[in-house]
Amino acid sequence: MKKRLLTFTLAAVMILSLLTACTANDSKETTAKPDSNQTEETLSPEKSQNKELVDVTLNEVAHSIFYAPMYAAIENGYFESEGINLDLVCGFGADKVMTAVLSGEADIGFMGSESSIYTYNEGATDYVVNFAQLTQRAGNFLVSRDPIENFQWESLKGSTVLGGRKGGVHILM
Repeated sequence: MKKRLLTFTLAAVMILSLLTACTANDSKETTAKPDSNQTEETLSPEKSQNKELVDVTLNEVAHSIFYAPMYAAIENGYFESEGINLDLVCGFGADKVMTAVLSGEADIGFMGSESSIYTYNEGATDYVVNFAQLTQRAGNFLVSRDPIENFQWESLKGSTVLGGRKGGVHILM
């Protein structure tokens, strides 16, 4: 459990640091150095205190306990303190998240890699690139209406299993 928490925390920190690396810092002033033709950039105190937030829309495939570190970072104001005004949107499906990213409705999409693969295989020239692994393991589980003692995977032969949306990562697994 500690390993998972560490993984989620590190993933949230990675995403946060990636987002802050993409922001422009326009709160610098250029001043001339005395007795020189060179200039130097310094932070203006009044501008650095009034940091303008950069709008970032993040579209997630579903609300999940696995994204808890990100939710905590949002609620604790970590994104704002780094200059990011994060708008979290739930896409309710990887296909919808991918559509939002490709259409420009979202800047970042949290989804499985299957949508990226489908888009690339369809010949898209402006395809998205997966850049982070947010979770180490999938949180999928198998449930049954009736208790099964000593379950074996072979027991599923001939059964109907509902795995989610056709073409989704859960069906692929």
